[in-house]
Amino acid sequence: MRLKHHHPHDPQATAKSMNGETVQATTSFQPQRRKAAMVLLSVTLIWGATFIWMKQALNALEVELETFGTFPVVALLVALRFLIAMVLVLAFFPKARAGLRSPSIWKGGGVLGGLMLVGFVSQMVALNDINPSTSAFLTSLYVVMTALLTMRMSEHPPRRALYWGVLMATVGAGFIEGPPHLSWGWGEIVTVVCALFFALHIIFTQKLTLELDPLMLTLTSFIVVGFGSLALALVGGGGQTVGMIADVLSREGVILPVFLLGLGGSFFCLVALNMYQRHMHPVQAAIIYAFEPVWATVFGLGIGLVSWSWWILFGGGVLLLGNILVEITSPDEDSQPSPEPSP
Repeated sequence: MRLKHHHPHDPQATAKSMNGETVQATTSFQPQRRKAAMVLLSVTLIWGATFIWMKQALNALEVELETFGTFPVVALLVALRFLIAMVLVLAFFPKARAGLRSPSIWKGGGVLGGLMLVGFVSQMVALNDINPSTSAFLTSLYVVMTALLTMRMSEHPPRRALYWGVLMATVGAGFIEGPPHLSWGWGEIVTVVCALFFALHIIFTQKLTLELDPLMLTLTSFIVVGFGSLALALVGGGGQTVGMIADVLSREGVILPVFLLGLGGSFFCLVALNMYQRHMHPVQAAIIYAFEPVWATVFGLGIGLVSWSWWILFGGGVLLLGNILVEITSPDEDSQPSPEPSP
């Protein structure tokens, strides 16, 4: 399968006028691409904060984690997060409901939701067995994987500067908490699988949001992740599921961080991602997303969850330089305007 991307150097775009005739539109797309870059950078800022919110929720659920096990409890938190986001999409974007009647939207949302579900589940399972710095490094491999998969699947491979950006983003994100200590147990292997699915999610987000309505795709993908995670929680909880759900929902200190995860981490971030990533090359988007561990480390420093280390400056600095390199070498017409998506 080959993914068709817009040629990054073609300054003209085909558009349809009101009477249906095809016309050529010539305009500069640099402002649009830069706006997308800033929006995606804000997404990484919120994703960095989700580290704090998830930590707060898990700290409040120490008893439940011990009683019911880590997997079903975390799966329930993921389900609540995405079900909250689903309700918010329905409330703020009622037109997205029309996509629920479209088989193509369900197919696209199923792809994006399924990739997110596997990525989240594999990451949370592996975190039980590896330290955070190793997880950060291995998860950051999705930047490299995005570049390799794009080169294999796309008719327009990334330009050379993006490969340097990929290398710098991977090193920066991976070493921000110090050199990872790899032993290649099952936890490390599962985290690499997680990185692969996140890379595929980036690539298919770019492909599908160019072809289909982004908000409709967002809604169906939230439904897939939310109810998929809930099913995993039910299976993992076994006969104790009802008690687990009741205990989690009634535990003080859980509802607010979970709501923030749904509002910020899922609703805002994924709506923004689906709306704006299509204006950029998927590899450049992946390089920007690598800022997530930087913000998580900054927030962790602020509340005392992370200790200061010179590796923070090294990792953050290398990642920033990689993004600057990509930005200053981007052509003026880096992407074409997106075609009007249809359900």
